[in-house]
Amino acid sequence: MEVKVDVSGNVVGTLVLPMFEDACGSEDFDQFGIHRALLNMIEHVIENGDFRAKAGSSLTIHNLEGKVILTGLGKSADFDDDEARNTGASLVAKRGKQHGCEFTVRLGCMNSSQAAAYLEGAILRDYSYDKYKSKNEDDDDKDEDLILHAQVAEENVEALTVAARTAAQVSTGVHLARDLGNAPPNHLYPMAYAQQANNWAKEKSNVDIKIISYEAAVELGMGGLCAVGMGSDRKPCMVIFDLNPDADNQPPVIVGKGITFDTGGISIKPSSSMDEMKYDMHGSATVFGLMQALWASGHEKRIIAISCMAENMPSSNAQRPGDIITTLSGKTIEVLNTDAEGRLVLADGLWKAGEYNPSWIVDLATLTGAIVVALGHEATGMWSNDDDLAKRLRVSGDACGELIWQMPLLPAFEKEMKSSKIADLQNIGPTRWGGSNGAAAFLKQFVQKQSDDEDAKQIPWAHLDIAGTAWGAKTNKMVAHGATGIHVRALHHMITKQ
Repeated sequence: MEVKVDVSGNVVGTLVLPMFEDACGSEDFDQFGIHRALLNMIEHVIENGDFRAKAGSSLTIHNLEGKVILTGLGKSADFDDDEARNTGASLVAKRGKQHGCEFTVRLGCMNSSQAAAYLEGAILRDYSYDKYKSKNEDDDDKDEDLILHAQVAEENVEALTVAARTAAQVSTGVHLARDLGNAPPNHLYPMAYAQQANNWAKEKSNVDIKIISYEAAVELGMGGLCAVGMGSDRKPCMVIFDLNPDADNQPPVIVGKGITFDTGGISIKPSSSMDEMKYDMHGSATVFGLMQALWASGHEKRIIAISCMAENMPSSNAQRPGDIITTLSGKTIEVLNTDAEGRLVLADGLWKAGEYNPSWIVDLATLTGAIVVALGHEATGMWSNDDDLAKRLRVSGDACGELIWQMPLLPAFEKEMKSSKIADLQNIGPTRWGGSNGAAAFLKQFVQKQSDDEDAKQIPWAHLDIAGTAWGAKTNKMVAHGATGIHVRALHHMITKQ
């Protein structure tokens, strides 16, 4: 999508007129450049009560002189950035062949923040994953790039131009994360992800990529990563992104779970909906998408990201329930269920993150079904050992319409995960209750301390369980279906604007 911001002028393509329920009249929008015959039709529809600007409503009017979409925003007092973002997304979602590919949107009724959110929603929703679909002549119009002429008051043009440009830059990362999440698992496996990262970095002078192969991971003692992936012919790897490696700041580190397909291993999953397990790498999809978004928007400070890539398959060489593995940290884990594999790869990823002396660590993982039971598809669960980091994540999530909900990191759950009689830890709790809390408590054991002092605190860390928000979120109007690219925007906001 191309967005052009200017003052009200000539109407190009289909005109879009957003209106509030309590300001729905011909005097409430800029009439400049609208053909008199089309304007008469708009006035007639409004005066006769055929359009009342209820929230979510829309009406297309057209004659020989042009087309207009009247868009209802509801009551002005109830309208906020989230509603504006959803309204912009709905324009793209509801676009029909009759509307064409060029729109003129008059945003004078919105404040500057709402107008920026409206354009962001439209940009984010302009996405489809059709790489594997056959094309025909009827699809030609869908392949054309959308052009959005956003018209506002002159004093708002510069600020909205900057906001639209940033939204477009960040959306490249969101759309990349969706592409990765939607990719079929026979095409996107651990080393294929690594190769894509390498290709992405080739022409970028300020990006370094390090790939730790399966053989190297075995040598380093990454028992968690290797145990999960050793049952597959497509062996695991760890991909480390280093953006602006020459910058002198203490870098934050983002860690992503990257299970490119999860059968559950020997503790095999039910066959129903197993196809969705290609999304089990969305943590690593967000990691890659975030690096793209930061690079595209010109971020100048150092950021490190780690993707823990594996395919969890049952085979004669797969790990078994009852195995004991030794992780990069030296801590041992009794594997009671091979379907609790994400936390095993993250155990090595989190410990590796601590080697970079990070300012903070955030991990993202489609980790537990329990968080979907708790929060549905409406919010990401968060656990943190640092109140300031947790607050920053919540605020950024709210700002981007990506809700992050804090969950309890209780000592009782840590005790449960340490209850193995024969190893330092076990990979599931003794009961089914509070499963997502137990998983977070397990991960906490692999966050390093800030120094070697006995009383030193852990590195500030937060765990985001995105199992409910990474895909299948029908209430997320930014995406039609499939992978959502969740938290590329929230993390970009936290890193660049806080």
